[in-house]
Formats: sequence, structure tokens, C-alpha cells
Amino acid sequence: MSGAHTAVDVIRTKRDKGRLTDEQIDWIIRSYTDGDVAEEQMSALLMAIFLNGMAPTEISRWTAAMINSGIRMDLSKVGRPTVDKHSTGGVGDKISLPLAPLVAACGAAVPQLSGRGLGHTGGTLDKMEAIAGWNPMLSPEEMAAQLADLGAVICAASADLAPADRKLYALRDVTSTVESIPMISASIMSKKIAEGTDALVLDVKVGSGAFMKSHEQAAELARTMVGLGAAHGVRTSALLTDMSIPLGRAVGNAVEVAESVEVLAGGGPADVVELTIALAREMVSLAGLDVDPADVLASGKAMDSWRAMVAAQGGDPDAPLPEPKEKLLVRAAQSGVIADMDALAVGVAAWRLGAGRARKEDPVQPAAGLLCLAKPGESIEAGAPLFELHTDTPERFADAQQLLDGSVTYAPAGNAVERTGIVLETIRSV
Repeated sequence: MSGAHTAVDVIRTKRDKGRLTDEQIDWIIRSYTDGDVAEEQMSALLMAIFLNGMAPTEISRWTAAMINSGIRMDLSKVGRPTVDKHSTGGVGDKISLPLAPLVAACGAAVPQLSGRGLGHTGGTLDKMEAIAGWNPMLSPEEMAAQLADLGAVICAASADLAPADRKLYALRDVTSTVESIPMISASIMSKKIAEGTDALVLDVKVGSGAFMKSHEQAAELARTMVGLGAAHGVRTSALLTDMSIPLGRAVGNAVEVAESVEVLAGGGPADVVELTIALAREMVSLAGLDVDPADVLASGKAMDSWRAMVAAQGGDPDAPLPEPKEKLLVRAAQSGVIADMDALAVGVAAWRLGAGRARKEDPVQPAAGLLCLAKPGESIEAGAPLFELHTDTPERFADAQQLLDGSVTYAPAGNAVERTGIVLETIRSV
């Protein structure tokens, strides 16, 4: 190791609950990205950070170092205010699909750089790839041109954006250091700041189907990320939203695209519409636009924006979506009112049907997933269809069905099931 710093010194500082200097952080991120710091050394540092945490100034500098490991996009020539949304991931969370074209139809530009699913949470790119011909791979120049022309793009992040994050994310995954609020915050915000957006709205999920199970954890993550946005000149706010039950009725890839198009057409499940409008209002406000997204959605302009966005990336908005080779109905075990539905069990069931992947290199089935034919608050008779399972590989049905068997709680018929609104709290920078 050349220079004033060594990996051992940096690890020791954090192991002993010390605070890393700006120079130590810049050096370790640069050296690790360049391959000069060994994987086992960075693994040790990640575990020390996981156990001992980081001060806000450390998280901010770590984020800056990750941004500086690659390019920072310039969207200043787009000609519209830019605002993006990031969700921490959930079950049935297809909100990016109707949201990007809706906010574009309101007059902003939405550079929706998205990822693929891993585990029980679906990936936006996997959903969009269910559309025939759609291409997720755009160069930064193509992305900026589409934003200037149409105001909306959903695509994969360039490999040049925060490359340190790509290496660190893979290492956190195999060293059981994922659930670290400093690391989660830096990972999300480095990519979003590097993409060059003026403003950002975070959808931080709370509940069984979310990464953050408790309101307190989710609020801490949200506050940390909002603070990072402010520190780096990006107007940022966060909505804490309920992920204790699946969002909408569709969980999977093609089925979620179909549900998103229903929302754009003026229909769709009430919770999906509610969250889409809530996030759109926050995004439009941060972008400084005086327009109500609910009116724009009702006008049909968001659907026009969706069709143009899909077509611009080679997709056919009129092409039929993939159909599964096999379907299976799961029926209600008893009569009554559905009191609760475990989002995690539903998400894992969809994953086991082929909608998700266990490792990054695994393929997904575009048509795999499930439909929730009844949701909490709705009455059902014993033996009535409760879930519709979709897959191309019917040997997967048994595993999924086993998970779903215990996922639903019933209340006696006539009981009212009260649910709070989907938005639990809004956190803005002071």
C-alpha cells in the first residue's frame, strides 16, 4: 500500500468506534474501486461500519466518494425541471410505471434509472421487459435526449454511474452487511445524485413486505437520505408508506404492467392510484410546478406520455403481454372478511413462481406472478378464489401455495377492517 493510508489503519479506526477522516474515506473508496484494497479488507470495514455506525458527516463524505468514483450526468439542457423517485422496494410495487409518465405529463422530466429485482421485491426493469421490444439500455446521451423530447425515461443505470456502489453492493450481499442504514443511504443516494436530477422523492416502505419492518427504522433511513440529498444540493423529501399488505392486486412482471396501464387509463386498484397521486404531488411540488397530477391523470395525458415513452425505447404499447403456460386458483380456507394479508409471503410466493431471482444472473419469467383476487377489508366465501397463480413451470405451484396458505387472516363476516391511509408520514429537509 502506497501513500499515507493503509486499509488496516482505516479498518482499525472504525473497529475502535472512531470517526473516519475525509481523506481516509476518499482513499478507501478510490482504492477499493481500483482494485488496490482486497475484498477481505473491505469486508472487515463493512462489518465494522455495520456494527459501529457512521456519523452524518462520514455518511455524506462516503456518498460523495462513491459519486466521484464515476461520472455525474448533466441534465441541465433538458429544458424542464428534473425530479426522480426512488422506492426502497416492496411487493406489488409497480408505481414507477404510471408515475414517470404522469409526472412528465405535468411538465417535469423524470430520469427514472431503475434496477432488477432480487429476492421477494420486484425490479422495475424486469416488469418493463415484459413489453415486446422494450430496451432498457440507453446511453447517457440517449437518455438526456429522450427526457428533453418526452419528459420521461425508465432505463438501466450506466455502468459509469457510481461504480464503487456496484462493487460494494455485491460485497454487502455476501457478507451479511446489507441492513446498515449508512450503507443503504449512501448506496441509494450516490446513484440518484450522480444521475443529475434537481429533486428527488423517496418512497420508503414500512412493514412485513419491506426492507424496513418498523416505522422507527424506516424514519431513520428516510431522514438520513433526505439529509444526504440536502447536503449534495438535491431537493429531497421522503414518504413513509405502508407495505404490510401487497400494493394493488398484481404481483409479478407482466401482470404488474397490465395493472399500471389500468391506472393510466383511469382505473386500477385504489391503493395504487392513491400512492401514485401522492408521490406525483410531492414530485411536482419539488419541481416547482403548479398543477394537480390527479387532474392530469384524469385527462388521459399520462397515458399518451406512457405510450410515447414505451415506443421511444423500442417497445410496442399495443402488443399483448406474455401469458403464463399454467394458472392455478388458490381458494379461501373459510368464510368471512379478510383481516390481513402478509406482503412478505405473497412476495416470496411470486418469486418462487418465477417472477424474481435468487441471484443476479438468474433469469425471470415475464408471465410469472400472481393476482390477489380478494384483499383485506373484502368479504369472501369458503372455497371462493383467493389467489390466481401464474407460471410457465407448474412444479413451482406447490411451494408457492404452501407459502400462501398461512398468509391470510380472516375475521368474522360483518366485521369492519380499518386500514390507515397508505402514506404514513412525510419527511422533508428543514
